[in-house]
Amino acid sequence: MSNEQRQPGEPLGPPSDNERLKRESNFLRGTIAEDLKDGLTGGFRGDNFQLIRFHGMYQQDDRDLRAERAEQKLEPLQNVMLRCRLPGGIITPQQWLGIDRFAAEETLYGSIRLTTRQTFQFHGVLKGKIKPMHQMLNQLGLDSIATAGDVNRNVLCTSNPVQSALHQEAYEWAKKISEHLLPKTRAYAEIWLDGEKQSTTDEEPILGATYLPRKFKTSVVIPPDNDVDLHANDLNFVAVGEDGKLVGFNVLVGGGLAMTHGDRQTYPRKASEFGFISLADTLAVAEAVVSTQRDWGNRSERKNAKTKYTLERFGVEAFKAEVEKRAGVRFEPIVPYQFTSRGDRIGWVEGIDGRWHLTLFIENGRLLDYPGRPLKSGMAEIAKVHKGDFRLTANQNLIVAGVSLEDKAHIEQLAREHGLIDDGVSEQRKNSMACVAFPTCPLAMAEAERFLPGFVTEIETIMAKRGLADDHIILRVTGCPNGCGRAMLAEVGLVGKALDRYNLHIGGNREGTRIPRMYRENLTSAQILSELDELVARWAEEREANEGFGDFTVRAGIVKPVVDSARDFYD
Repeated sequence: MSNEQRQPGEPLGPPSDNERLKRESNFLRGTIAEDLKDGLTGGFRGDNFQLIRFHGMYQQDDRDLRAERAEQKLEPLQNVMLRCRLPGGIITPQQWLGIDRFAAEETLYGSIRLTTRQTFQFHGVLKGKIKPMHQMLNQLGLDSIATAGDVNRNVLCTSNPVQSALHQEAYEWAKKISEHLLPKTRAYAEIWLDGEKQSTTDEEPILGATYLPRKFKTSVVIPPDNDVDLHANDLNFVAVGEDGKLVGFNVLVGGGLAMTHGDRQTYPRKASEFGFISLADTLAVAEAVVSTQRDWGNRSERKNAKTKYTLERFGVEAFKAEVEKRAGVRFEPIVPYQFTSRGDRIGWVEGIDGRWHLTLFIENGRLLDYPGRPLKSGMAEIAKVHKGDFRLTANQNLIVAGVSLEDKAHIEQLAREHGLIDDGVSEQRKNSMACVAFPTCPLAMAEAERFLPGFVTEIETIMAKRGLADDHIILRVTGCPNGCGRAMLAEVGLVGKALDRYNLHIGGNREGTRIPRMYRENLTSAQILSELDELVARWAEEREANEGFGDFTVRAGIVKPVVDSARDFYD
């Protein structure tokens, strides 16, 4: 029987081992607490290696040191990366000072990494520091629950520094959605907080006893800014406002960017429009989408377990009808909306409430004290005096939000003194982004974060040569096809295959509403620059007024656009 002939919920085959792991985990406890006491290894054994992901951590090691440590007959330098839960990316200056101290004093690398999921990560936390890390976060009013694993992850929300009132409402909904879809197990509190009493049970009415078939991502988006790249997410609530007030959401389902090299059954996909709902129906619809994916998703083959494949297998209309049935609502027609941008507005912007917001460009999101540019120290100094909040963006930047006019000059002075403001940063650099990749990500096939700055310099040279120094191309680099750098929504996307080998994708657009197509496969960085030099020359010569690079490559017939279903991605 083909997948298309199966009834919803009917198994596609034997469950994957991850399903056994979740089923036997005692609601995500496993033997993590016992494993923490094992001093013979810096890592976690057996199922615990996977289970810690549900607690917001990935086990990693420093790949730069693997060979050296192997020669010394030592195990790899095992440590964990922790990703904080931060719905909408908002964090207080007091919380920031707490995470700044921990990063400086207790991690191997001393940095704070801002991510494309609008939160921060600690890298290089050794086993003995893990429990103190969670307790420190708890004392700050933070946690890392459900920022990884087969659950609904950190909920994104447009940073939008201008429409202050609408943003506040949207942000409150991002928090509500996050809280509503969290796991209810007491495992996190028991293991990391010494059983501190929590109002949770060991029943999972939304996620189920074996949680979701695969990771699930949600966003709240405020047009015309698509700064969260909604088409990278399983579930999206597009804000609809009237007279500056939020009245409801357009709902889009089934976006996702991850794929597997050489497997044509995997592909990126845009989210599908389901319809408009009122605010009162928001949580019911969120729950219904999640529970439908929980019951209908593929638990046999993890490569095809995401929501996007469930929609492709059963059809958008069938999935939508099931959501309506479970939520007890009917989707109204989509309220017209349009995206015109998705990059962050670097620099000062005045909000409609008269307060000022300073968006700082943080290349690759890495806050560290560099020679002559003490970025991390600068953020700490700002946190000591700032009276508003910080907003982490999905483009790896940081907004110092809610600054009064009388404090504006002092905040800017601190930012400039510490290299957090650089007037010489090009538009191209501001619109380029990479995932972490080497040396810490175990999935990385090629460099990304360490590769991007030098590569952008080469692109800047090409742009200047063609008279385009003040223009830009949305450029993304990801070290593997898992999609963390969101290269599959870029005008130029590089997807790593091996050291200094990437697939070159072109043809996305500036608004983030079109998936790029593979143009050349398995190129070196030098070959990519050569290809782009020729393409940019044509763009400069043949472009229409204000035409972006991706739109040009499609109009000129250089690549064929990828349509909504993305099944033609390989054609």
